Amino acid sequence: MTNFTSSISDLKKAIESQNPFDRSLVVRSHDVWEQSFPDVPSINAHASDAIFQAIEQIRAGQRSVTGITLKAEKGLGKSHLISRIRRRLLAEGDCFFVYMSEVDYGDLNRINSKFLNTLVSSLKQPGNQSVMQWQELATTLVNEITKKNYTPQYLISRFPGVLVQNSKLVDTLTEKIVQLKPSIENPYLIQAILWTLFSDKVSFAINWLAGRELAQPQADAMGLPNNREEDKESQALQIACQILDLIGDYRTLVIGFDELESASRNEDGFTRAQVVALLAKDLYSKIKRGVLMMAMYAATWTQQVRSVPQAEAVTARIGEKTFDLKYLNSDDVVTLVSHWLKDYYDKKNLTPPHPVYPFNEDELRKLGTEKPIVRKVLEECAKNWKVPGNDTDKVIIDPLHKVEGAFNKELAGLDGTIENYLEDSSTIADALRLGFEAIKGETLEGVKVERVEEVKVKSADKGYLHFRIVGKEDGKVVNIVVSVVQESVARFVTAALSRLIDYQKFDMTRGCLVRSKEVKPHTLGKEYLDKLLSKDLGGEFVKLRSEDIKPLLAILFVKKASGDYEVSEDQIKQLIVQKKIASDNYLIREILSDPSGQVPSGLVNEDKVVENKAQSASIANDNIDTLLDNLIVKIGR
Repeated sequence: MTNFTSSISDLKKAIESQNPFDRSLVVRSHDVWEQSFPDVPSINAHASDAIFQAIEQIRAGQRSVTGITLKAEKGLGKSHLISRIRRRLLAEGDCFFVYMSEVDYGDLNRINSKFLNTLVSSLKQPGNQSVMQWQELATTLVNEITKKNYTPQYLISRFPGVLVQNSKLVDTLTEKIVQLKPSIENPYLIQAILWTLFSDKVSFAINWLAGRELAQPQADAMGLPNNREEDKESQALQIACQILDLIGDYRTLVIGFDELESASRNEDGFTRAQVVALLAKDLYSKIKRGVLMMAMYAATWTQQVRSVPQAEAVTARIGEKTFDLKYLNSDDVVTLVSHWLKDYYDKKNLTPPHPVYPFNEDELRKLGTEKPIVRKVLEECAKNWKVPGNDTDKVIIDPLHKVEGAFNKELAGLDGTIENYLEDSSTIADALRLGFEAIKGETLEGVKVERVEEVKVKSADKGYLHFRIVGKEDGKVVNIVVSVVQESVARFVTAALSRLIDYQKFDMTRGCLVRSKEVKPHTLGKEYLDKLLSKDLGGEFVKLRSEDIKPLLAILFVKKASGDYEVSEDQIKQLIVQKKIASDNYLIREILSDPSGQVPSGLVNEDKVVENKAQSASIANDNIDTLLDNLIVKIGR
C-alpha cells in the first residue's frame, strides 16, 4: 500500500491562501473553555498526569482535597495545560470545572464577590451532557429525591408544562431536597438552582446565584428573596462555599486560578497573587472533594506567595504539590509544529509529503536546542510560512497586525460570554472610558474631546458616577458625566440618578445615563430621570446594546492582557483610531451628541414577568400528565 500525498500545486495554493500560525497565540479564558488550539499531550505531561492522578485519588476516596501549583515563566504553557485538563474532564463527565483568570479578578478588595461571580459563570459552561453544569446539578438533585434517572434535556423540556398544572413544583422540590441536605443553610440556593431548568428563568436564577439583585416582580415570581447589594461582599464567600459544599456531594471540583501576575493591589497592599492565594487557602478547608490549581511565575511563588501572612499555612495547602513546567526540546518543537499542521491540513483535506511541511525538520530541531517557549516556536512558524524554496514569500507581520489579531480574538471570545459582562456596570464604564481616552483631540458630534477624568466624590457617592468627559462645543466648555447603571433594583437606580442631576455638586454641564433597562415608573428614580431629560438640565439617556459595547469590551480586554499579547498601549490606541472602534461606535457618538430629551425605545422591562404558556395539547401528547404528575405525587408524600 502506498501513501498518498497531495499535489505540490494544491499544497502551494493552501500555503498561499492562509497562514495557520498567523493568529493571536495567547491563551485566553474562552480558549480554556473551548479547544481553540491543537493540544500536544506530551508537552508538560508530567504536570497534567499528576493532576489527573490527584483527581483519581479523590474519586477513589484516598483523599478529599489537593492543592497544586504550576510554576512557569511567561509563554511556557500554563493556560494550555489548564485547557487540557478542562477538555479531559469534559469528556469524562464526573467533574465540575471552574476557571478564574485575568478578566475575572477586577477589584481585589471584592475578591469574594468576584470568585462567586466566576463560580456562577463557570457553571454556566456546558458539561458532559451538553447543558449548563448548573442544569446537570439541578437534574442530579431532582433524580435523587425522585429515585429517577431523568436527563437534563427531558426535565428542561417537561418542567414548564408541569409548572402550568402545579405552580408549587419548584417549592415542593426545594422542600424535599432541603430535607436531604440539612447542611445547606440557605434553602433558596436550592430553589434558584432548580429554576435553571426553566428557559425563561435561567438567566434570572444565575444572576441571583451570583448575588445580584433582581427586579422585585421577578424575585417574587421565583420565590427568591433579594439580598442588598451592599451586603454582597460579606455574604459572597459564604454563598460560594455552600454551592461548593453542595456540588461536593455529587462531583469532584477542579478550580483553576490563572494569570495571577498584576501590578494592582488591594487596600491592604496585597498583590493579586497574594489575595488569590489567601482565598484559595480558605477554599481548601471548605471543599468536600476537589483539586485547587494555581498557575504563576516561579518568581511570583517565591517573592509574593511565600511572603503573605500565614505563608506556611498557605503554601502547605495550595502548594502540596508543585510542578515546574519545562522549556521545549527538539522533539517537542517537531511534535508541536506537526500537531498544528496536521490540524490545518486535515481541515483542507490535504496530505503533505512530511508532517512538518513546508518547514525543514532539521531547522526546527535546531530551534529546539535554544529551549524556546511554545509561543516563540509558533511565531517563528508564522514568520516563515512560505512555499519551500521561495525566499521572496517570507511573511512580514507588522506590530499593529498583532494588536488586531488580539482584538479579533477577544471579539470572538465575547460571542459566547458577553452576557457575563452586561450586568457589570463598572466594566462597561471602563470600556466606554477607554474609547473616549483614545479619541482625545478628535471632534465627534460637534464636541471636541479634550480629556477624560475621574469624578471626585465622597465615600457616600462612590460607585454611581463613572467618569467625566471634558470638551468644547461651539466654543463653550462641556463637562459630560457618564453613569452606567445596569443594576435592577429601584433603590440603586434612584441613588445614581439623584447624583446625575446634581450638576453643581459634581461639576457637570450634562449628565448621561447609560442603561439597557427601563427606569421603573412611579418611583423617585423616574422623577429624577424626567428632571435629567428636561430642557432645564438637558441630560441624556443612552440605550446600552450588547452589539455596541462588544467591540469596546474586546479592546478593553486586550489592554488588560497587553503584557501577554506583547502589545503596547500606544499600539492599542492606534488600532482604536485606525479601525474607528470608538469614533464609529454608537454609544460613544450618542453620549456626545445633542441630547434628545427622550427615553430610548426598546428598553428591557424587568417588571414584566413572562408567564409560562405551555399548551395543554403538547402536554398531553408528551404524556406529561402521567410522567411528571406522578413525580409530584411521589415527592409530595
